[in-house]
Amino acid sequence: MSTDQPMIQVDHLSKTYGTYEALRDISFQVKRGEVLGFLGPNGAGKTTTMRILTGFLPPSRGNARVAGYDVFGDSLAARKHIGYLPETVPLYTEMTVYDYLDFCARLRGVVDRFEAIERVMDMTNIGERADTIIGKLSKGFRQRVGIAQALVHNPDLLILDEPTIGLDPAQIIEVRKMIKELGKEHTIILSTHILPEVSQTCTRVLIINRGGIVAEDSPERLAARVRGAEHVHLQVANAAPEIATELEKIKGVLGAQKKDEGVYEIETTLGADRRVEIAALAVQRGWGVLELRPVGLSLEEVFLKLTTTEENVA
Repeated sequence: MSTDQPMIQVDHLSKTYGTYEALRDISFQVKRGEVLGFLGPNGAGKTTTMRILTGFLPPSRGNARVAGYDVFGDSLAARKHIGYLPETVPLYTEMTVYDYLDFCARLRGVVDRFEAIERVMDMTNIGERADTIIGKLSKGFRQRVGIAQALVHNPDLLILDEPTIGLDPAQIIEVRKMIKELGKEHTIILSTHILPEVSQTCTRVLIINRGGIVAEDSPERLAARVRGAEHVHLQVANAAPEIATELEKIKGVLGAQKKDEGVYEIETTLGADRRVEIAALAVQRGWGVLELRPVGLSLEEVFLKLTTTEENVA
């Protein structure tokens, strides 16, 4: 596979069940090395998309390619490049961790199974549980075993569906850390309802609603695009009545609003960082800058705005 070829190429993908459209003509790419957050409310089409990408479900129209292979026209070749962790982890609870991973490695046709199993147990920190019956593991360790089975054949692409669901806070932190590390060597699609997880682990976000893509961008740029402008927080020591008026004279500043004594929120044109000019003016006027920082919408706010309206900002 060429390094400049997308790891995933989805073109005009649709899926219908009778008269119900689960997916409506979606298209997107995922580059090699990206960690893509795949977001949407329940019933939006996330799981349908992932099932099509992994070859479990045929599309009604359109096509999808993984590592250059059509997921249905050349399904076996495509699947060799995919590691999949579904929301319900496919574990055999009566097997030991090692035996289960050995079973998965044999299914995947891994040549050096011992080396592969040792590698994924080390990556997921489950080596000490190799001889433990899976049914006796905690939820957190079961999730780790699920990730290990998705990695055992060293795939280029990992598709993780709700990998931290049901975990306690300490386990969630560990799994997030693991995903960050895996993102250094693998392309990852992460589907989750926990939005801070996306902010902390993903380089790009794709939001789907009612079967269609409503937005895709980095978390930071997406917040600015939804808002329609950049916002800057300014706090000064020497408040003066004319500060807001003076700030609005700066080129690219659309407005300045006093939020509290000495605190202002400044709205600037999209894609322009005016903090240098704001700081220079504050020094020149002797306002005494205490704080100057960009203000963005949280990913939760972006998600709600995009999935509760029909507006398409993609």
